[in-house]
Amino acid sequence: MKKLKGECLCGAVRFTVEDSFRYALNCHCSQCRRATGAAFKPFAGIERSRLKVVAGVRKILRYGDPRGHDAHCGTCGSFLYSVVRGGKCAHVNLGSLLDTPSIRPTAHIYVGSKASWHEITDDLPRYQMLP
Repeated sequence: MKKLKGECLCGAVRFTVEDSFRYALNCHCSQCRRATGAAFKPFAGIERSRLKVVAGVRKILRYGDPRGHDAHCGTCGSFLYSVVRGGKCAHVNLGSLLDTPSIRPTAHIYVGSKASWHEITDDLPRYQMLP
């Protein structure tokens, strides 16, 4: 399986992840907007065991607990991924990848709480919450 590389802005934290994502979505919830500082968070979901931090493990700043947290670089603050579903899965922020994944977002979720100043301009399906 092809491995994709990802890293934070300053390069202190680097990871690899298999290019075998199960799904990819654009999340417009208020938590994702605040965490990214953007209109939405494009992410791809995969089993947590398929993501490996290869440099900077001690630099990772975790917001949450071991079974569910956001992982940021403690140096530059880049938001890299989230651990979800009781620690079994990871939502990798697509913007943190250096390589191009084979998957693309297939829908917009939580559009019921999207930023009022942002207009969705593509034809992907839209869901008020989760599909």
